[in-house]
Amino acid sequence: MIGYVTLGTRDLEKAAVFYDALAAELGTPRMFTTDKTIAWGNPDGPAGIGITLPFDGNPMSVGNGIMVALQAKDKAQVDRLHALALTLGGTDEGAPGPRSETFYAGYFRDLDGNKLNAFYMG
Repeated sequence: MIGYVTLGTRDLEKAAVFYDALAAELGTPRMFTTDKTIAWGNPDGPAGIGITLPFDGNPMSVGNGIMVALQAKDKAQVDRLHALALTLGGTDEGAPGPRSETFYAGYFRDLDGNKLNAFYMG
């Protein structure tokens, strides 16, 4: 249903380093880069993600209650993505672990405060 998600950033270059590393761990390439936007995804794959300087020129802000979930291939990849995000300057929002019998996730924020998680169902 979801084609892609776009998150705002204050600094495209710094955000690119953060998301390039997460995308590399997920095996997801950059789809395109412009002077204001970068997107990662596979043309016929699952939903992609983009970062952008706000179109209206106003400062970027974090949406309350908004979160982007990155689907991992296994629990170990959830652990790696969470650790990688923190190593890259992200902040912890909940260590990796089981949230139910079939849902394993770790939560973090990017350099701009956008909330993400890495999860595995199974």
